[in-house]
Amino acid sequence: MTSLLAPPITSPDTLTDTLRSQGHAALAPAGLAGLAGVELESLGAWLPSWERLPPDAYLRDGGRYRRRRHGSFVATGPSLLQVPHRAHWQPVSYNALHGGLERWFEPLEPALVSGPAWEQLIVSLAGACSAIKGAQPWYVEAHQFRIDTTDGIGRPTPEGAHRDGVDFVAVILVAREGVKGGETRIFEADGPAGLRFTLTQPWTTLLLDDERVVHETTPIQPAAAGGHRDTLVLTFRAHGFQDPAPR
Repeated sequence: MTSLLAPPITSPDTLTDTLRSQGHAALAPAGLAGLAGVELESLGAWLPSWERLPPDAYLRDGGRYRRRRHGSFVATGPSLLQVPHRAHWQPVSYNALHGGLERWFEPLEPALVSGPAWEQLIVSLAGACSAIKGAQPWYVEAHQFRIDTTDGIGRPTPEGAHRDGVDFVAVILVAREGVKGGETRIFEADGPAGLRFTLTQPWTTLLLDDERVVHETTPIQPAAAGGHRDTLVLTFRAHGFQDPAPR
């Protein structure tokens, strides 16, 4: 069995310096819990909601391997406000496969977003963004993903190596069961350097400066029946959500 490369872990007290110097940083599960001031058990209470994700009806590659939900929030200092449900939209320049399309995913379940752990998690990560780019409201989109191997292969990033058109991205591994593959790859947006590793421990968190790096995750294949990879992806954008230009 091939040994998987582990992500380079950063402690919460050096997160700002690492993210500023490298454009990316990874927190261990305990580091995420410490940063957010939550118990890992409270995050584990969210796991059943990944079992109820509806299929992604917008996959343009014809696949059936992705399930997801979506929600939008504004984080201002210690406060988090959920905004009315809205479409997820990206320009073609950032997502050549699904850009230019208003995608109305099913909303996040109220039980997931109503507890204090949800607010503490997002507010703490928004604070890390403010430490780099200054205190301000952060427009946050939250995506629950399940990538499965029902059809033999699942693609976490079918658009390939990409940026998201935001300021920061947090990729939180929630579960990895019965799969092989799924290697995370990070590249300098304007340089030759790159890094690869595999997220294997639930609640390991990768933070990315979206202006400085390009990222992707390689396809997964089944290693056991029911194989899947679950993530929570949070994007943080200054000055407003990404929306199509007014008609």
